[in-house]
This record gives sequence, C-alpha cells and structure tokens, in this order.
Amino acid sequence: MNDDPLNDFERRSITLEEVTRTVLVSGVGPAVIVMAEMPGISPHVARFARWVREAGFSVYLPSLFGRDGAWPDAEGGLAVLKKACISAEFRAFAANASSPVTQWLRGLARLAHGERGGPGVGAIGMCFTGNFALSMMLEPSVLAPVLCQPSLPFNQPDALQISPDELATVKQRLEREQLTVRAYRFEGDQFCTAQRFAAYAAALGPRFEATVLPTSAANPKPPPFFEKVVGCAHSVVTAHLIDEAGQPTLAARDAILSFFTQRLTGAAS
Repeated sequence: MNDDPLNDFERRSITLEEVTRTVLVSGVGPAVIVMAEMPGISPHVARFARWVREAGFSVYLPSLFGRDGAWPDAEGGLAVLKKACISAEFRAFAANASSPVTQWLRGLARLAHGERGGPGVGAIGMCFTGNFALSMMLEPSVLAPVLCQPSLPFNQPDALQISPDELATVKQRLEREQLTVRAYRFEGDQFCTAQRFAAYAAALGPRFEATVLPTSAANPKPPPFFEKVVGCAHSVVTAHLIDEAGQPTLAARDAILSFFTQRLTGAAS
C-alpha cells in the first residue's frame, strides 16, 4: 500500500503552550481530536479520521510523531517508536503522572471548540496516545473521550498514566456532569492488558464503559509494523479493523461515531 498524501486535510501550524505543532484539519461541525497511534498518522489513521469527518464533525489530527501519511513499515515504525519512548513529552514508562504533551492537547481542544462551536469536543487516543483522552477531560470542553487500546506505561501493565489528583478530578467531573469514558481493546492484546482495563474500572467505576473484542476479530494481515513489531491483535479502529459488514471492529467504529454524535450534537444515533 502507498503513503497517503492527505491532500483533503488543511495543514496548519498551531502554537500552544509555546510549542508549535502541525495539525491536519478537515470537515465541518463540532470538533473531534484524533490522536494517532504509533508510528504516526498512517493511511489507516487517516481513514478513521475521514470516517469521523463523514459523520458530521471537524477533525483535528495533531502530528505528534512519525512522518504524516507514511505507510507503517517495520523498520521505520520501530525507529519512531524508540525515539518517542525516550521523549520527555510522552514518558512512556511513567505511571501515576500524565504525559506533558496532554497539556498541549488540552489547549488544542479549547482552540478547536472555540473555532467549531457546539456543546464541546470529542477526543480519541490510540495505543501510545490511548490514555491521553482521559487526561484531556481536565479541559471542560472535552465531552466525549475514547480510549482505544491505551498502552502506557509500557512496563506496568496494570498501571495508569495519570496522576492520582488528576484522576480524582476527572472522576468528579464524570459524575457531576453524567459523562462516560469509552474504551476498546482486543482480548489478547499484550500492550493494553486486561489488568489495565481493570485498573480503569476500579478508578472510574461505572463511568468507564469498556468493550473487549475477541482476538479472532482482528485483521490477520495488518501492515508490517503491526505484524512484525506489535505482533498481536491491537489496533481496534485502524490497522486491525476489518472494513466489512458484520465485523466486530466495524461495529466498534460505528459505536464510537455514535458516541460522538450523542455527546457533541445531542442527536440520537
């Protein structure tokens, strides 16, 4: 498969918290922040962003690592992963503290809400960014957080990458505003484990709504990075999604889009 030129997205340079990043923007309607998995904004991540756009939303796709639009080969993807793992922005091995980049992402949510209006903003993270949507709940405009296979910290499968104080604040907000957090993983995922989902459930109670898909539901022939480096069923709405009617991964995608619709437009799904 070829790289994705991403020509249907506007490429913007956005400065927040004294840090400038490229953000790909497209669509109309309330904003949804789509945070790419490793190794970056791949064609499959862009496909998901387009599905969000087609559902009636403005998509904000921040470039956090990797080469935008690149097909995820094994060697290049591994290099991106190694670089991100030692980055102070992500703290890939730190528990009980949010990655510093989430502060910038909260600023992006505020900006997007101001630009696009509506009741609020949606946010979805995947794998390396999977837990970021939870930390973004500290920003009042974020109303629809989705955690797809949240995998950090890598070295502690039952830990959460958010400080206890921030977690308590998020839980209070969820209860006060009657909000929920959606989360998705494959049953056999070695990076986003059952222990991690149990930790989220213990922390958030019924406000944490988890969906666990069978390993057999994953695309058996994902791109090389996922086949050779990840090596397990992992990416629910991107590389391991099977775009065919009746597939559990497609049903998960539709449930996420419906969640955004309910929270950000008030319309029935």
